[in-house]
Amino acid sequence: MKSNPETRQYHLQVQTELEALKEVLQWFEGLIFPLVPQRMGWQCEVALVEAFTNAVRHAHHGLPETTPIDLEVKLLPNFIEMRIWDRGQPFDIQAKLRKSEKEASLMEKEGGRGLQFIKKLTDELQYLNLPNHRNCLVMRKNYL
Repeated sequence: MKSNPETRQYHLQVQTELEALKEVLQWFEGLIFPLVPQRMGWQCEVALVEAFTNAVRHAHHGLPETTPIDLEVKLLPNFIEMRIWDRGQPFDIQAKLRKSEKEASLMEKEGGRGLQFIKKLTDELQYLNLPNHRNCLVMRKNYL
């Protein structure tokens, strides 16, 4: 199967550490901002930051820092797709979103709203449990 010449795909692998966020941001900003409207780029960047920090803090909690996190960005004709692969315990994203909505309405909890931010900043959000002990958060943002 040939890939669409209008599709661009980029990949980055980093270790499980919050300090890797600097590398993630440099990589993402370097490839996105020259190609998409600034507002859309910022929305995607915030979603990616939330997703990455969730992978480090929650999915990989207790795993060695050498555990890799893979990031992929695809630029397609109608949307941007961002994927983050982790090796943590799978979870039910819809249940987490419902729970965080209830907690956010109470405004008692300082953390735990990252998935809500991601959902609001993207047009599609799904979480895949893969057979090779990996999980993938898929975020899509349609071009404005």
